[in-house]
Amino acid sequence: MNTSELFALLPDMAVFARVVDAGNFSLAARQLGTTPSTVSRQIKRLEDALATRLLERSTRSVRLTEPGAQVARLCREMLSAATGAVDAAGQLAGSPQGKVTLSAPISFAKSLIHPLMPAFLRAYEEVDLRLLFTDHDVDPLVDEVDLVIRLTEEPPPGLAGRKLGAARWLLAASPAYLAERGTPEQPRDLARHDCIYLGEVPDDNRWRFRRGTATQSVVVKGRYSANDVTARLEAAQLHFGIACLPEFAVKDALRNGELTAVMPDWTFEARAYVGSVWLLYPPNRFLLPKVRALIDFLVEHMRAVD
Repeated sequence: MNTSELFALLPDMAVFARVVDAGNFSLAARQLGTTPSTVSRQIKRLEDALATRLLERSTRSVRLTEPGAQVARLCREMLSAATGAVDAAGQLAGSPQGKVTLSAPISFAKSLIHPLMPAFLRAYEEVDLRLLFTDHDVDPLVDEVDLVIRLTEEPPPGLAGRKLGAARWLLAASPAYLAERGTPEQPRDLARHDCIYLGEVPDDNRWRFRRGTATQSVVVKGRYSANDVTARLEAAQLHFGIACLPEFAVKDALRNGELTAVMPDWTFEARAYVGSVWLLYPPNRFLLPKVRALIDFLVEHMRAVD
């Protein structure tokens, strides 16, 4: 296929991406201000040019074929690049504007990112923010996001990033619980306490600790386990026991005296939500002012809460 033939297909590729996002020809046609028959002809022309079927059609919906899924991803990237070109041309001379998408681990987003976002939105009134709460690894090279936050000591290759801080874990309990049951001084003392743990897998009640070169592990028990940080935090505040919690989630409760850190001289060795906090984005990509604004905002404010 020569260059002129390829250029002629670009409008059809854009229409194909819209059909995939809309889910059917009629809705895509309404969004594009045209007719379903025109949209259908454009998709057929694209399929003929590529010599492959992209969609399985029914009366009400369309379904991507395997080649269609790959073509759809690339067509979306084409539209994203076109949108970026328009945004770049319009925004370089003005203030940040448009939509920016950020993904972050669920508990981290709830505890740290979401509370910061009202200030960001007030500071940048022309910017719309889409915050994705997910514990899945989102890839800004593939997925439709501008920035991702990951907790890891080794950022994946192929991404640029800024280090925002570190995530650590600790044990905490209410002063009322500790007054009634006593304060443990060694990990083995926890065996006599009610402990609030994740409970996702059988070994979650085996807590491991490190202090210098010394290590200890203890099997804990308790009346309540929950695989949600907020639930464990609230259970500890309600005096149900000693909870394992990420430090970022429990800082306010420690500061206002609702909870007390337990055995702070021992490091609790967690299996998730631990490590350096990285803000990641594709390298060598022009960063639009709206994206740069969010990066700078997070770097500044996360340092303040680390």
